[in-house]
Amino acid sequence: MTALAELVPEPPVEAVGVVVPARDEQDRIAACLTSLRRSLRALPGDVAVAVAVVLDRCSDATPDLVAALLADWPEAVAVTVTALGVALQRTAPGVAPLPRRPRGTGVGALRDLGAREVLHRLAAHPAAGIWLLSTDADTTVPPDWAPAHLRLAADGAHAVAGTAELAGVEHLAADAARRYRAIVERGLHGDTHRHVYGANLGVRADAYLAVGGFPPDGAGEDHGLWRRLRAAGYTLAQPVDVRVRTSARLHGRADDGLAGLLRSLHRPDTSHRDRHQPPHPPIDSAAPSATARRAV
Repeated sequence: MTALAELVPEPPVEAVGVVVPARDEQDRIAACLTSLRRSLRALPGDVAVAVAVVLDRCSDATPDLVAALLADWPEAVAVTVTALGVALQRTAPGVAPLPRRPRGTGVGALRDLGAREVLHRLAAHPAAGIWLLSTDADTTVPPDWAPAHLRLAADGAHAVAGTAELAGVEHLAADAARRYRAIVERGLHGDTHRHVYGANLGVRADAYLAVGGFPPDGAGEDHGLWRRLRAAGYTLAQPVDVRVRTSARLHGRADDGLAGLLRSLHRPDTSHRDRHQPPHPPIDSAAPSATARRAV
């Protein structure tokens, strides 16, 4: 426990906000949102919930699928980002959309846009009592995912980085799968680990706001936020048993993400990656980038 956490008693979590960025995810978004809704239903009945699906310049059927999935889910809303960078909130019929603009050009700006939306919807609750969850549209979460995050928050964690297992690995070459497992295993230490995945990340809203949120530009926004929280002295937890399942696809929606790493492991000239760190290494071995040091 840090000195910061010792000075201020931990307030109970009374609201949960979830952010899901999505771009052309028509094949995966239904499984993602169905699993997420099931997990949120496992929370205590007195915990308020808000969900924001951030639709980023979609050119497929993702927006229509999301609209159908959210039609009977009043706690959830879709936010559409156009090619011009303007975001419009999808609301109930007859409600005027709320114009907004992402604060940068990276995935971090999209996650932050969603975070601001759910915080707006949960404005009746103090920031210290709101837990912000982040996952991805090609990811499914287990039923105990949201409750597990809240248990760790109750134990004093200001942020939680869980693990991500690969789903649909049949297309991966044997060597690529072996190299990826080696990367993951080097970051495991008993019941904790040193990895950070935007697909399985939670943070208390007051801590998120205090450090400026996700870095808005470039890749590695999840690691960037984690470094900001660590530098500020917040209590961080990285349990191996808080898991999600994410796609093992080789072509993702963000540059330099998990798909890029898996794709690189298929290249003969990158076989050295099983001896070195991946593009996004375990967090305590990564030097802060210029992006990570910038304020939002």
